[in-house]
Amino acid sequence: MTSLDKPTEDTQDTEADDARAVTEAALFEAFGGVRGMVETVLPGLLFVTIFTLNNDLHMSAIAALAVSLVLVVVRLAMKDTVKHAFGGVFGVAFGVVFAMMTDNAKNFYLPGMLYTLGLAMAYIVTSLAGVPLIGLILGPVFKENLSWRTRNPGRKKAYTKASYAWGLILLGKSAILFPLYWWADTEQLGWVLVTLKIPPFLLAVWLTWVFLAKAPAPIDVFAEMEAAEKAEEERAEREKAEREAREGEAVESSAADSASGGRHRKD
Repeated sequence: MTSLDKPTEDTQDTEADDARAVTEAALFEAFGGVRGMVETVLPGLLFVTIFTLNNDLHMSAIAALAVSLVLVVVRLAMKDTVKHAFGGVFGVAFGVVFAMMTDNAKNFYLPGMLYTLGLAMAYIVTSLAGVPLIGLILGPVFKENLSWRTRNPGRKKAYTKASYAWGLILLGKSAILFPLYWWADTEQLGWVLVTLKIPPFLLAVWLTWVFLAKAPAPIDVFAEMEAAEKAEEERAEREKAEREAREGEAVESSAADSASGGRHRKD
């Protein structure tokens, strides 16, 4: 290794570390991080805990909905993004409505299970269609929007792999939960569902990180647009300066012609 090779390798390592750090930050933002996981798990955990203790559907449902609303209020008080907390509120609200209307506590979990199954199919179908869902989710986070579809094939391949991973993991989760919905009681279904909230999610996020960490860097379309706007402004300023220069030259030429004509008449 020469003295010139070392800085090059160090630079490549630094760029790789930066790319991994950016990917980790983007995934953390997109999927809510630790707080997002807590907001996902807590309502269902509270519901199954209370129902296990007293078999009271109404108390369990009200407690789950109440804690979801508290999580939203906390987000609002901290002036933080509420999309994950609001998603939890809507999910819990649908579960409460289903359970109350049917007077069956197991139906509290049914909307979430159907959503999981539908999301799994969405990941797989969009991947087959060449527009992987994970790319649609993460593209704006990485400031690349849809540039990966036509301009960054390596990144599109990574998004496709990640979307298939999400779809298969969620299908596997559904394959466990739906038989339990028919065969198990409410407590058994609830505890299994709570147990399966985080591990499959973390596995999918980790696989996404693995695929994207090896992919080409995202194309920052926002930076490109800003550069294009700046170039257009500079071009307009140059044209204006050139036009003003030409106009000035024309005025000077006209003045010189007038002065010359005056001298000729005087002569």
